[in-house]
Amino acid sequence: MVDDSAVIRGMTRRWLEENPNIEVIASAADGEQAISEVRNKRPDVVVLDVEMPRKDGMSALPEILAIDPEVKVVMSSTLTQRNADLSLRALSIGAADYIAKPSSREALRSDANFRQELVEKVLALGRSIRARPRGDARPVQGLDPRREVRARPEGRLYGKSPILLRKSAVVPPQVIAIGSSTGGPQALMAVLGGLRNKVDLPVVITQHMPATFTAMLAQHIERQTGWPCAEGEDGMALEPGKAIVAPGGRHMTVDMVQGRAVVRLNDEAPENFCRPAVDQLYRSLARSHGAKVLGIILTGMGHDGLAGGRVLIDKGATIIAQDEATSVVWGMPGAVATGGLCSAVQPLDEIAPTAVRIALGRRL
Repeated sequence: MVDDSAVIRGMTRRWLEENPNIEVIASAADGEQAISEVRNKRPDVVVLDVEMPRKDGMSALPEILAIDPEVKVVMSSTLTQRNADLSLRALSIGAADYIAKPSSREALRSDANFRQELVEKVLALGRSIRARPRGDARPVQGLDPRREVRARPEGRLYGKSPILLRKSAVVPPQVIAIGSSTGGPQALMAVLGGLRNKVDLPVVITQHMPATFTAMLAQHIERQTGWPCAEGEDGMALEPGKAIVAPGGRHMTVDMVQGRAVVRLNDEAPENFCRPAVDQLYRSLARSHGAKVLGIILTGMGHDGLAGGRVLIDKGATIIAQDEATSVVWGMPGAVATGGLCSAVQPLDEIAPTAVRIALGRRL
């Protein structure tokens, strides 16, 4: 746990250690101390504050990853536009996830959601790194070809889980719908970059993020991939070759209005502890587009996308999932994959080429 506030370090340490599956082996007040602790103690997970004196989180991150490329780093920052931008930049250079920290100690003490999110993310990331023997995990940049997994007909074994694949839709898709969470921003950049100039379809994205972050994410997507991208607004039309990101804190769905597909936003209760939720988006697309949907589930905690994915599949749509070896956390993609909903379960770098084939009407 790395934070310049001794009070915050103490509180978060207590919360983490209340879980019997978490051991806090070190804490640090700045980036210099964090680098030293990582070098000496080799933790599985580091929670790293963005803003600190002497050496801040952004400066410390590349040095921490150079010491141990397999460590999972969670960036911690308050909800400001600047910090959202910094956190997304941190994800692009190797951080595994982020957490939005309340702006004061008093708010932190009373924020049960922050406490729960912190513990869940540390647990999920710790389990993901323990599932891979140290020294055999994928590099921070790129994929390890030794761990590559390709989609095969029924009965193929992915890691420890047997995955039954299904045929893709008979009709080509009219929209691509992507769901992601932990590790999602990096994966989104890879997939959208691979689709650019090859697919002329609308893309709708539900990434689990707070509101300030999703606005910045849309900007990062446009800048890094070339896809025109915006945060969703109620009534916004889906347009070929453009991407829309669900705004943090609101569910995003798609509805048909006078023959046009448009975004609808709502403030209904969270699903799977998430708002926005992939399940809401997928159910709405099943109503509006039926079989003409290509769903892509990328790395993330939990199982959001499973229930909505079943509704899509019942309509004849197609789903692709990221494989376990290249996912930061194989929760969401693992749920749809082991649930028998997928036509392909693939490494991150193969998802865009497969999506292009499906968009061109070639069945898997």
